[in-house]
Amino acid sequence: MSDAPPGRVATLALSHFRSHRRTRLTFDAPITAIHGPNGAGKTNLLEAISLLSPGRGMRRAQAEEIIRRPEALGWRIAATVSGDVPHDIELRAEPGQPRTTRIDDKATAQVALARLLRVLWLVPSMDRLWLEGAEGRRRFLDRLVLSFDPAHAEGALRYEKAMRDRNRLLKDGVRDAHWYAALEAQMAEYGAGIQSRRVAALARLVAAQDTDGPFPAAALALSDGGAQVGAEDFAASRSRDMAAGRSLVGPHRTDLLGRYAAKDIEARLCSTGEQKALLISLILANARALKTSEGTPPILLLDEVAAHLDADRRAALYAEFHALGGQVFLTGTGRELFEGLEGAMHLEVTEADGESRVEIA
Repeated sequence: MSDAPPGRVATLALSHFRSHRRTRLTFDAPITAIHGPNGAGKTNLLEAISLLSPGRGMRRAQAEEIIRRPEALGWRIAATVSGDVPHDIELRAEPGQPRTTRIDDKATAQVALARLLRVLWLVPSMDRLWLEGAEGRRRFLDRLVLSFDPAHAEGALRYEKAMRDRNRLLKDGVRDAHWYAALEAQMAEYGAGIQSRRVAALARLVAAQDTDGPFPAAALALSDGGAQVGAEDFAASRSRDMAAGRSLVGPHRTDLLGRYAAKDIEARLCSTGEQKALLISLILANARALKTSEGTPPILLLDEVAAHLDADRRAALYAEFHALGGQVFLTGTGRELFEGLEGAMHLEVTEADGESRVEIA
């Protein structure tokens, strides 16, 4: 597979994907503004594009949950990726079967998608990032890390497999140290890689923030400072872990800490509007950092973002898109939300009889 810089989505075809029975689109502009009433299927388009990157997409849906109802047939996403070297991507899943990934008509692991596209997203469910549990913040953090280093996915999967095997021993009450030694060595090795990549990603993110821009900069840190847990630490924690039935130390326990830098206030204590602005700031910083390192900005998927911004910040956000020069997809309920967004392709999504229809507006 090519090591060319990540590209853009040139075409997208959906078959029996959620509310879309048959949808085919060609994207002729770098910015696509998608509008229509709630429930028409706008976000489903963004989700399909998010699935062109590793993982379960912006909704974290299982393959079975994506199937269009009531037909309950298999779903398919096909996309053409433009760039220095164009590629064809096909994702599909039949009822009761896992999702499969093909690149240029060859079956491959989904982690390979990260070498073709960098995709970042901001969706309404992320608005509570700083208020809910650490798991969501770790997921947010690791998506950022993955955007910089596709190898992060494989390292995380190997760490999680070793941890699951160790947790099984803990739950079964196994006390023989020989059963644990190899697994704990693996957890220490892969965990060190996870933590070092996280620390490096945060440094790049902080450096790419615009401290004088319209969106506030965030001070970021890891709850454990990015400390690495060695095999001896896992061994020392066995008795406590056995009582809990799970591993209580390691990078799977790390939390992402954020502060509104200019005000020196914890992000969780900021107003709803400030928290949203901080998230936008982080996504834009991530995009700037990727443009610097890759030479090409990532694809941005922004679901219902414009509606929560005043006119000045909306204009500032649109100016950021043009400065980045990358591919952007936005959704909103009305076309008026995208006034001042120059050079954009406009799509209108409607729904009739449970089926989404998409037209160039």
